[in-house]
Amino acid sequence: MKVKTGAAKALGKLQVLCYPIVSFAFALGICAIFMAILGFDWVLAYKSMLQGSLGSVNAVAETLVKAIPLIFTGLSFAIGKRCGLINLGAEGQVYLGGLFATFVGISLAGLPAVLHLPLTLLAGAIGGGLLGLFTGWLKNRFGASELITGIMLNYMAIRLISYFVTGPLKEPGGSIPQSEAVALSAQLPRILSGTRLHAGLILALLCILFYYIFLWKTTKGYELRLVGLNRCAAQYSGINTKRSVLLAMFIAGCFAGIAGSTEILGVQLRLFQDFSPNYGFDGIAVALLGNNSPLGILFSGILFGLLRSGSSKMLMATEVPVSIVQIIQSLVILFVIGREMLNIFYHWLRNQIHAEKEVRS
Repeated sequence: MKVKTGAAKALGKLQVLCYPIVSFAFALGICAIFMAILGFDWVLAYKSMLQGSLGSVNAVAETLVKAIPLIFTGLSFAIGKRCGLINLGAEGQVYLGGLFATFVGISLAGLPAVLHLPLTLLAGAIGGGLLGLFTGWLKNRFGASELITGIMLNYMAIRLISYFVTGPLKEPGGSIPQSEAVALSAQLPRILSGTRLHAGLILALLCILFYYIFLWKTTKGYELRLVGLNRCAAQYSGINTKRSVLLAMFIAGCFAGIAGSTEILGVQLRLFQDFSPNYGFDGIAVALLGNNSPLGILFSGILFGLLRSGSSKMLMATEVPVSIVQIIQSLVILFVIGREMLNIFYHWLRNQIHAEKEVRS
């Protein structure tokens, strides 16, 4: 019996890894057909994409650099989904995390790196977490949809960044709307010489581990998942569902805030307008493709990082528009939704068959 249980768990983990590959392959196949119809050399396009993302040590490093914020925002969406919430406010949480991290990274210059860097990352996490917490509070207090409030707060956060980089945080004497560079002691160290790969990758792996341990090894994580499965049942069993909503949205915001922090502290090194190329929304695709599981999110984040890092090489070699990446991502989401619809139809059909059998008997 134990062997069967272990085999079933191994099969489940294998499916989590296989489904992103299959969905990704189907999306690439459909885009290849479109490129062929439009007269592009799709073989050369995909070959160039692979060369641009995996063709050298630096290319692999760039793929991982692009994957880091996507992993964080994927975790942000996934932990909300586990609690039955749809966090569409991750983009604003990314921006607010970047703002908080920049402020601490600039204003506390002079601290040793062993103190300054953790404080800066913590500030970024708190910045995103507070915005997520506010979304959860609005849902609990007024019954406001987290989808609507999340999207509205995205715009507010983006406009807030625009205000700070053109006003209080604008680089002294500069004409470009950006802040001054964060202190060296607050910057994430490079972990691969000669590349831009930074320690944010290690932090992303630690957050994936935290996501797994918290949700499946702690009481609070169990309560959070139970609320997501059936809120009424959770409430009747004595779980404080409102507290679970606040906790889930706060952690979701923290993940997204760390995404903004690592982008500022490891790549951009200063705050400016539109520093996030839709990391918050792309994280939704990462989480959905990874089935909201730790390994799935890691693998999906790397796949989407591959697309982002290889798109420039593809454009230079074949003149295929970079927007093909967005099309591939959209197709992946459609495949995920299609899988969920098939699962729902399968369970409905099975229940109907069982009901008919019981009536006949």
